[in-house]
Amino acid sequence: MKKVLTVLICLAASVFIVLFTGGYLKEKTDAGTDPIGMFSQEVTNISDKPHTAYMLYEGNDLIGVLRNTRSLDDMLESVYAERYEDDFPDSRLALGNDVYLTEEDSYFTYENMDQKILDYIDENRLFSLEATAITFADEDGPYARIFVSSQNIYETAMNTYISYFVDMSVIASGSGYNAPALTTYGSRDTSVTIPQTITISRDYAPIEEIRRTEYEVLEYLKYGDDPQLEYYTVQEFDTVAGVGAKNHGLSATQVMNINRDKISSVDQVLKEGDELCVTYFTPPIDIIVEKDNFRQVPVYFETAYVEDANLLLGEREVRQDGMNGARNVLYAEKWINGVLINGTEKSSVMIQEPQSEVIALGTQQFPDIGTGVYRFPVENPAISCPWGCYYGHNGTDIVNQYDRWGDVYASDNGVIEVNSYHPISGNYVIINHNNGYKTYYGHMRELSELPVGTVVTKGQMLGHIGMTGLATGPHVHFMVQIGDEPVNACDGYLDCDSVPYQ
Repeated sequence: MKKVLTVLICLAASVFIVLFTGGYLKEKTDAGTDPIGMFSQEVTNISDKPHTAYMLYEGNDLIGVLRNTRSLDDMLESVYAERYEDDFPDSRLALGNDVYLTEEDSYFTYENMDQKILDYIDENRLFSLEATAITFADEDGPYARIFVSSQNIYETAMNTYISYFVDMSVIASGSGYNAPALTTYGSRDTSVTIPQTITISRDYAPIEEIRRTEYEVLEYLKYGDDPQLEYYTVQEFDTVAGVGAKNHGLSATQVMNINRDKISSVDQVLKEGDELCVTYFTPPIDIIVEKDNFRQVPVYFETAYVEDANLLLGEREVRQDGMNGARNVLYAEKWINGVLINGTEKSSVMIQEPQSEVIALGTQQFPDIGTGVYRFPVENPAISCPWGCYYGHNGTDIVNQYDRWGDVYASDNGVIEVNSYHPISGNYVIINHNNGYKTYYGHMRELSELPVGTVVTKGQMLGHIGMTGLATGPHVHFMVQIGDEPVNACDGYLDCDSVPYQ
């Protein structure tokens, strides 16, 4: 009886194993025994209990299953020591940004392909390296980020870039810098600020994205990630100012700044055939420099006219010569990345009162004959391209430093002889001063509202600064003409030594 009972128990157990355990294993086997990963790893064993499987992915693709994660760590340490430690000391190697390891419960044991998986990572350089991350942000949040091999390289490049625009002694003096008062003519930097927030941290990055040299970081600070640079070939007789005048209206200082490897002075003699960059900086940050500029400004004399019955109609007689006065003016200027944005007058002291010119006339209330003493055609004048700054430039390009589109004024008394348009000169006016001289005003924003034949007095508004015709920036192309022959306005007609050159 006991034997029969034993046989029945064994039979029941067999049926249970077949119906339940065997079915469960079959279900597990059917569910995932196909080869997986890039190397078609086969299942070598199926367990009754789950264990941790280390699944290595590249994006959404499974590379394979690692048996031993320590081998991965050892490989990363070894590769770093052999290839990267010299260039990137005090760093660590990790998997690439799109490569990651997950831990999953699995009943399957896969064939050991750790070496093939590690070789694949090595051959395809699926690494990232710990580096210094520089993040730039404004009020809207982060907008740019770069990786550098060391903080020192970044700081050196940043100081080099800032030095293009500011006296480095201002930076060295810190936020408590108190600029001394200007006692001689000239300018000095009073402060430098960067409105963007710059943070420095440590993070992992693809090795090819890490900038290793000061030059690479400096190029990024100048032009960002994707510079589209334009170049110009120096022609015979070109000056630094002339190159700028022919390319987007750059100032001589701007041309020098973007070609520091070739130009060290705005007065440097250029070599014909040299290639110069004429794309101005497009940086990820703004270097804002506040300056004080102390200079002497002319106070133009006025002309008074008196009638004299003893003079014949049309005759004139100078009873008192006019003399310009002068005042010392302190301007506060704002520059961003080496470009003058605006300027305001902080203080002014008259150092010489002007002396009015007195002319006796017959019956003319509004004389049409020039005084022979000329004023600049704009306020706050600066010369952007002097006579001959490039071949064929027969004139003087004059800008208003603080109002780029400001008014244009008659340089002396006379009659408007031409008010027209030319493809090169744009809208232009010629004034005949009826004393053998004429003056020319080119690139005006629109045609002057004063018709031909209008009698104008010195300082009367003719129109507005523009860049019509062939011009790369707003300015007045000014000429003095003897008859119809142009002469250099800075040769005794305008006091060009009293104004800055850009």
